[in-house]
Amino acid sequence: MDQSPTPQPPLAPPAGRYSRADDRTTDRRLRIAGAVFGVLLVGLIAWLGASYLLRETKLNGTVPTFQTVSDSEVQLQLSVRKSDGTSGVCTVRSQGADGAVVGQSDFQVPAQGTTYDKVVTLRTTSRGSTAELLGCTPDK
Repeated sequence: MDQSPTPQPPLAPPAGRYSRADDRTTDRRLRIAGAVFGVLLVGLIAWLGASYLLRETKLNGTVPTFQTVSDSEVQLQLSVRKSDGTSGVCTVRSQGADGAVVGQSDFQVPAQGTTYDKVVTLRTTSRGSTAELLGCTPDK
């Protein structure tokens, strides 16, 4: 006689635990939640990008070159791109070799033209080794 085990049917999961009827509803809810999240994320990215571009096009400055003239002065070239008719203020600072701030000043940018390039002098309390633009703010 053959004593091989007789094949058993696979065990079914407990009734109600892994319901197939709710899978379609759950999938649909997940898709809706994902779509809403995606739309909100795209909207947030678009809003942040637009506000950045609008802010940058009003007054955008750089300090391409600078030169330490003495222990109490740094000369720098202030270059600003802006919309015609927009005036504002650009803040520039200088740091010493040890990283301490030795000078900081605001320079007025006139409303005429779309560019402003000028060599300005920044007074310092000791020898400055850097000149950096902290930012430009348009007048209200």
